[in-house]
Amino acid sequence: MISGVFAYVIFVSAQRLIFDTDKPLINAKRFVPVYMFLTSMIIALVTIKKGLKHVGLHLTTNEAVLVSVVISALVMAFGYVYIGRKYKDDSASENGYQGVERVFSLLMVVTACAMAFAHGSNDVANAIGPLSAIVSTVEHMGQVAEKSTIAWWILPLGGIGIVVGLATLGHKVMATVGTGITELTPSRGFAAQLATASTVVLASGTGLPISTTQTLVGAVLGVGFARGIGALNLGVVRNIVASWVVTLPAGALLAVIFFYVMKAAFGA
Repeated sequence: MISGVFAYVIFVSAQRLIFDTDKPLINAKRFVPVYMFLTSMIIALVTIKKGLKHVGLHLTTNEAVLVSVVISALVMAFGYVYIGRKYKDDSASENGYQGVERVFSLLMVVTACAMAFAHGSNDVANAIGPLSAIVSTVEHMGQVAEKSTIAWWILPLGGIGIVVGLATLGHKVMATVGTGITELTPSRGFAAQLATASTVVLASGTGLPISTTQTLVGAVLGVGFARGIGALNLGVVRNIVASWVVTLPAGALLAVIFFYVMKAAFGA
């Protein structure tokens, strides 16, 4: 729901500021760098506050915000210069929606990086969290520690695992999210990606373990709702929601079954 609201607001703002104007390409060159600023701000702020403390760099909240604003301002300035030079032609043929979508396709590179960052910061932790707890329990001879430490080899294992999973089976999920729910263009994809990255990164920063895939689906639904209910493939949406409902009890039931199987096998 959070990512859906974010995506709705971002997409509607792009519609009103850029697409529903007399000269959308000119307005795209004006406002797209602002979206680049927002994206960079989210990545930089969370990286500084949550990531760099592990390498010995501790900044206060005000210092982190200041550094993030400076970095994002540089990215925004680069965006103004790059987009202005690349799209100098403001003729009628280039000032339509197709030209605007090409500008947003550049912005999607930034949001794709944000999505990759968010995906790794959240979903890998969901997988290796239980593993790190198990390893810590084994190292403490079966005693559950109040705070488990993460072994050095677990993080690389999680990174390799998510890459292998995405490369082998991820294409099915990509096809469903990218084409099955609603028709996506670069501008719509940007809104969904920025909303997802913002939600997941903020959740990771607060320690909330959420699903990146479900968050992205919510963002795509938000973009679809912004275009009207008719823009959504309700059959696919129904199947996705049904799978969400089934997943939790199915996972819990399988965990119970595996627990008793292992208890019977090892006599614990």
